[in-house]
Amino acid sequence: MTQEVMKTAKAKARAIRVSPRKLNLLAASIRRLKADKALAQLTFSKKRVAEEVKKVLLSAIANAENNHGMDIDRLTVSEAYVGKAMVMKRFMAGAKGRANRIIKPFSNLTIVVAEAAAKVNKPAKADKAAAPKKAVKKTTKNKENK
Repeated sequence: MTQEVMKTAKAKARAIRVSPRKLNLLAASIRRLKADKALAQLTFSKKRVAEEVKKVLLSAIANAENNHGMDIDRLTVSEAYVGKAMVMKRFMAGAKGRANRIIKPFSNLTIVVAEAAAKVNKPAKADKAAAPKKAVKKTTKNKENK
């Protein structure tokens, strides 16, 4: 038994100016999609950060093609995950001379693309598939009949 090792390529973006929670919504929408469908999804997304995610996906596809020699027509987004980066803390004037804190989070994004395995057609089994199986009747014993 031989296991085929899947070839993967990845691309990372660090310090994207959006919260990880918002970015993860977009990353979840492209997970396990074919690369071309994921690009279409990001192209027509209304979210501001979709353009950044699209750049990272295009970079991962280019890495797969140039560095690993993969076929770009068979690429799928196998992983897309988000991590926390730095958080900028700012202050804004509040009521009665107080200061209110503003948190500006940043995120890291990693996209991994993998090449789908080639489909292998197995030869159909002849004669055995055509013959129907006979039904077997099972008998049960009741305790009341004793």
